[in-house]
Amino acid sequence: MRPEPSVQPKRLVIVSDAWHPQVNGVVRTLTKLREQMEARGFEVTIISPADYRSAPCPTYPEIRLALTLPHAVKARIEALQPAFVHIATEGPLGIMARRACLRNSWRFTTSFHTRFPEYLRERLPVPLAWTYAFLRRFHNAAETCLVPTQSINDELSARGFKTLKVWTRGVDRKLFRPQPEVDLKLNRPIFLCVGRVAPEKNLEAFLTLELPGTKLVVGDGPSLPELKRKYPDAVFAGKKEGEELARYYAGSDVFVFPSRTDTFGLVLLEAIACGVPVAGYPVPGPKDVIGVSGAGVLSDDLNEAALGALAMGKVDPDDRLRSFSWEACADIFESALTEIVPSREAVARWIGRKRAVPARQPSDL
Repeated sequence: MRPEPSVQPKRLVIVSDAWHPQVNGVVRTLTKLREQMEARGFEVTIISPADYRSAPCPTYPEIRLALTLPHAVKARIEALQPAFVHIATEGPLGIMARRACLRNSWRFTTSFHTRFPEYLRERLPVPLAWTYAFLRRFHNAAETCLVPTQSINDELSARGFKTLKVWTRGVDRKLFRPQPEVDLKLNRPIFLCVGRVAPEKNLEAFLTLELPGTKLVVGDGPSLPELKRKYPDAVFAGKKEGEELARYYAGSDVFVFPSRTDTFGLVLLEAIACGVPVAGYPVPGPKDVIGVSGAGVLSDDLNEAALGALAMGKVDPDDRLRSFSWEACADIFESALTEIVPSREAVARWIGRKRAVPARQPSDL
């Protein structure tokens, strides 16, 4: 009797310039995605700055930029012999991985996580049109570009991005959960903001609100010293993770999300999972999460939104988070994956390039 043939794992390479020890939405998404895909029988390799010598990114020192050469990244991917390649970011590694795929006429997918043009404009006078032109060229070479919300899908489509597909997010419901017994020992009501303390997060829009009780900021970043000096009445708890972070959510009354540039905002789901209503602006991210879940109030007047969310009281996560799960996130990702084998169009382009090269003449030898 012949033995059953062994099932070879489906090899998936994900290239990301954002990875541990960074703490942000991209890293959390890719970490959860890897868990989900491995449970589905994929052999997942993350190529990240952790694999190379790196240098701190200007203005973002906790973000490391890989110091390597394109041929090294190309050789690494080829050695892994993947069936699928996904490029998660548009940084140095992402650019080199994209180049390697195009050189090999491999199909690949990408994802759009960050409104990098708006972040860059906060720091340098770079026109949005220039940065979006680079991103459009980057992502339009992919078979599919995954985007976090329908609002971002519509914005990018209007800017000429092609082959877009909406890719939802999830939340760890075991960690982030209602905990009525939590007492943060601060004056109530407690208005909480969680995230990177940086200019693009628009924290001053929160800290200048006229609200009763306590304004609480959880997170770290380059703007922290200045904001602590300017707003001594607010409580700055610093960076928190895991169970301790979940307690800060559960012990608060309203979650305020002042950012106007996030593409999704995983912290929104974390707050809702803890039963906390959300206040934010009616912009992509909050509009897609709160608009779908109904777990908060959106207004161009953030003070009005915060007081409106307070009046709602605690929300029911089971009722509000039905459409958000890491399983659904992995389902969409898996459906978008495309084997690296060249498409007919890619083969035709490759043949066309070869034919365009003139044959070498004896005089050239």
